[in-house]
Amino acid sequence: MKITTKVLFLDDDGQRFFGDGPYQLLLGLEKTGSLRQAAAEMGMAYSKALRLVKQAEKGLGYALTARHIGGTAGGGSRLTPQGKEFLQRYGAYKAACEQADAQLYLEYFSGQR
Repeated sequence: MKITTKVLFLDDDGQRFFGDGPYQLLLGLEKTGSLRQAAAEMGMAYSKALRLVKQAEKGLGYALTARHIGGTAGGGSRLTPQGKEFLQRYGAYKAACEQADAQLYLEYFSGQR
């Protein structure tokens, strides 16, 4: 038996707007400089990736990404300063939740199969 910890952010209406999927997508964007490429590496359609980012930005009330279109060097995306900070905090919070959850699991279920 094992546990899984999921960290999801919901809006006031109970609708999910951020979790591990958008988190991984935005980490990929930070690495590649391209939302399209980050989505492709996850096997996700670009339209879905764009929808996830917009949904997260709406839920948070600020932009996570800044996009620039085309030109001689091509287009791309980057995280905003608020976006970088949010990803750092989310990652740290998720890690802390996983650690606490693992400890609670041992406390309540040690020796269980």
